[in-house]
Amino acid sequence: MAPSKLNSTDPHGNGDASFSSSQPDNGSSDSLTLFHSEKAVQELLQQTPIQQTDDHLIEFSEALRTVAKALRRAAEGKASAQAEAAEWKRRFELERARNQQLEHKGTTLMDCITGKSPGECNAGIDAQRVENSTNQPMLRNETNEQSENWSTNGLCSHEILHDGETNSQAKAVPSRIMRKASFKLSWRCKGDISDQHKHDIVSFERGNITAAGRSSKQISLKWESDPQTVLIMTKPNSTSVRILCAEMVRWLKDHKKLNIYVEPRVMGELLSESSYFNFVHTWKDEKEVLSLHTKVDLVVTLGGDGTVLWAASMFKGPVPPIVPFSLGSLGFMTPFYSEHYQDCLDSVLRGPISITLRHRLQCYVIRDGAKNEYEMEEPILVLNEVTIDRGISSFLTNLECYCDNSFVTCVQGDGLILSTTSGSTAYSLAAGGSMVHPQVPGILFTPICPHSLSFRPLILPEHVTIRVQVPFNSRSPAWASFDGKDRKQLAAGDALVCSMAPWPVPTACQIDSTNDFLRSIHDGLHWNLRKTQSFDGPRDL
Repeated sequence: MAPSKLNSTDPHGNGDASFSSSQPDNGSSDSLTLFHSEKAVQELLQQTPIQQTDDHLIEFSEALRTVAKALRRAAEGKASAQAEAAEWKRRFELERARNQQLEHKGTTLMDCITGKSPGECNAGIDAQRVENSTNQPMLRNETNEQSENWSTNGLCSHEILHDGETNSQAKAVPSRIMRKASFKLSWRCKGDISDQHKHDIVSFERGNITAAGRSSKQISLKWESDPQTVLIMTKPNSTSVRILCAEMVRWLKDHKKLNIYVEPRVMGELLSESSYFNFVHTWKDEKEVLSLHTKVDLVVTLGGDGTVLWAASMFKGPVPPIVPFSLGSLGFMTPFYSEHYQDCLDSVLRGPISITLRHRLQCYVIRDGAKNEYEMEEPILVLNEVTIDRGISSFLTNLECYCDNSFVTCVQGDGLILSTTSGSTAYSLAAGGSMVHPQVPGILFTPICPHSLSFRPLILPEHVTIRVQVPFNSRSPAWASFDGKDRKQLAAGDALVCSMAPWPVPTACQIDSTNDFLRSIHDGLHWNLRKTQSFDGPRDL
């Protein structure tokens, strides 16, 4: 918006007092300008004689107060934006430093596994511990993060873990080391497997720009060590799912000799059925849930797409591969049938298998009353979409949208959907958004019943950061929901910031990613289903 000025002549001959909404680049200059502007307003109000009966002067004084308030809001908004930019920069630096240390740690562990002497390995690990303690502050759950390193033959995952035993158990029995199953991801195209991971999108050979062709490749997962631990998550309140879960637990224990984890609710159901299931593990508190990814090699879901969403929400960081069995109504993410679960699991545990990397959104809520960048609420990860709507209010939502600090539009309607491509067949589809292949990295920007005939949905690239803010002139607050739950109110001045999360959700494919996607929209939505045109009609000669 162009700067606006209000000029008023001082009746005492002191010149003009001008007020501008434009902001200088220097933060200290902002505060000085705001101070002088407010001071000038107050002096003008005190020096100008206002009669009780003069309505025009009263209205003019109220307008001056409004200008001063707008100037204060503008300065606070710029300070908030600068603080947010500093926070994103700090997070980027911490993430880059942590990735470098994890890469070095993974290389050290690989050297130990591939035959270095114990002295060299211990020296390398001790040196790494000293470096971690001196060069970088301890991050939350850093000791539980999964070690990942890039190798010349693909994306690999390696980690050595210790069983969580109490001190009394450690004294009685020596600590047992359990090696978490490692795997490698590779891209393949038209049946040809390529061990070389091409992480360059384009090449610049001899001055020519050439696309790498990675988008046409399927992702394959190959186990480098046998999986040892499986987490089973089920749809609640279903007798058939409960029976299938008990049968699957027996088969995995008796025939595959695997460690089984289930939810506390399922643990109670199994023990009420038989004491045979005493070997099954579960968790007791949120702290144990946060460390699940360090123990679990594979996740099996028994239900519909909602069960897959629930399983993904259990992991705030890296997610183990998920094998989803279809026991719900619509199954866009559940390609496996429960009738053949033994053959399916046997094939998955043996490998290799095709997987779909489903991207997630990382969302932050920033309140208007936040004093600095550290007063930001905990991030929320969504696999389908985040929805900002008007809730129970009868007024239109009024949402200001920005993409990488560039103004996009002001949404006036029932709300806005920010969706992943996996969620393109969910709420976004019902609101008029396009169906997108789940491995396309992008963010869907879909309005809900906009009060405009020209407001069409957008698909934005995966690297952008989207900010949705409730303006101060909004008639009512907005409400945000994340994958249909965790509903939060957004008052005037509050903002929701969304970007692509660094931890995708890998789901196993029955055939491959594209075949499963097309089959799901044909079977679930009856996409483009109509009677075939009769062959005995008029013909072109």
